[in-house]
This record gives sequence, structure tokens and C-alpha cells, in this order.
Amino acid sequence: MKKIFDDVSQDCSKIITKKYSTSFSLGISLLDKKLHNPIYSIYGFVRLADEIVDSFHDHNKKELLEKYRNDTKQAINEKISLNPVLNSFQNVVNKYNIDWKFIEQFLNSMQHDINNTKHNESSYKEYIAGSAEAVGLMCLKVFCNNQNDLFNNLENYAKILGSVFQKVNFIRDMNADYNQLQRVYFPNLDINKFNEQEKLKIELDIENEFRLALVGVKKLPAESKKGVFLAYSYYYSLFKKIKKTPAIQILQKRIRIPNTLKIITLIKIEIKYRLNLI
Repeated sequence: MKKIFDDVSQDCSKIITKKYSTSFSLGISLLDKKLHNPIYSIYGFVRLADEIVDSFHDHNKKELLEKYRNDTKQAINEKISLNPVLNSFQNVVNKYNIDWKFIEQFLNSMQHDINNTKHNESSYKEYIAGSAEAVGLMCLKVFCNNQNDLFNNLENYAKILGSVFQKVNFIRDMNADYNQLQRVYFPNLDINKFNEQEKLKIELDIENEFRLALVGVKKLPAESKKGVFLAYSYYYSLFKKIKKTPAIQILQKRIRIPNTLKIITLIKIEIKYRLNLI
């Protein structure tokens, strides 16, 4: 029975999520149970593409990513793939009518990581639109469960939330991105001149997006609100720690939130949710 293979495929996406991201896994745990597997599937798909461009240095990344793109399209069209991650992903795409343009935008941003190491203002916005906003919209498709009016009302907020998460990742990972991958994501930034003034400019932009994104989080359906708010809270805690860290240290180490603080945050959100405070 194909159900056995579909279940195994789903388990693969779940394992990938739990192996790669404690924060994301905890966020999923606070979603309604029916949303767990679809979001695991989206994360698994995104993670494999990310691994191609970030980790497979001894292989032809361009060929691997192009094959992944073609295999993804084929899986969606044929409603099956022998790649378990793509098989679970195509199930979600077809069930929730996720538009190919979101998937293509994401893959195009991954392609940019192979070919380019710096950004101007235009390419920076285009990269975030694919690498973060498009992924947020895939998840929103699941949260809205084919309710198009709800999706349209929340679309811009989902883009902003994806954007702000990505920008926090960028500043958190500046050291590794530059020293290991020779990438600088912030537009027109001379990494050798990164100072408190440049850092503050980035932080003001991020702070504004956090403020706008929270409005959308509060408008989400009950089934998804708690989990997304947890992810929001994790990232905002990380951002607050980044703000307290001198610019010179940002270039020397990766800022992290301890797992104990993540658990404490989870408990606090559970309490707030039960008291109708979010």
C-alpha cells in the first residue's frame, strides 16, 4: 500500500526537522496536531535545498540543485516521488494548493547562493522574497487550509514574518557566512567596516518588522497561532541578545539561545495562550 510509503516519507521529513532545528521542532509541537506533518514536510524540503548550497562543497551544487528542482516539479505533477522528502512535500503541495511560484522563488534564491556572494538593495529584497517570504507563504497555505480570503488577508504579514526571521539569521550568522561561505547578505555592506552604526541600522529595520509581524501573528487561526508565536518569541529573544552584543563579537561567534531558555519560553507562551493573552 502506498500509505506505508507515504508514512515512511513523512517520518523522514520529521526526522530531518528534529535533527536540524530544535527551535522549529518546538514551534511545530505547539501547532494543532493536524498541522504537524504538513509543516515537517515543508521544512524537510527547504532543508535539503539549503544543504545543497551550504554543505555539499565536494559536489557540483549547480547540478544537484537543478536536479532537485526538476525532481520536485515531477513529484508534484505525478503525485509521487521515490525521494521520501519530495514525496511528503508533494502531498502537502497538492493538498493545500501551494502555488509553484512560491517553490520556484525559493529555489531561485538557493541558486543565487551558488552563483553570488554579495547583494545590492535589489538582489537583497529578491533573495529574501524567495528564501524567507515564499517559505512563510507555503506555511500560511497550510494554516489557512484553502480558505483563500483568510490567506489573502494574512499574506503580507506572513511575508514580513519570514523576512524578519531571515534578517535575524543573517546577522546571527555573519561570521560563518563570511568566513566559511564568503557571503555577505546585507546590501552594499563592507564586512571589514561593520561597526556599531551599521549594526544599529540593521537592527532598526528588524525591530520595525518584528512590530508589524506581530499584528499578523495575532490574526492567525487558533490552530496555528500558538506555534507561530513561539517561533516569533524565540527569534525576538535571539534578536534582543544580538542587540546587546558588540558588532566586533558578531563577526567572531554565533549568538545562540540556550535550550533551557527555549523551554521556559514555551511554558510562558502556553500559559499566556490559556489566559487568552495572545
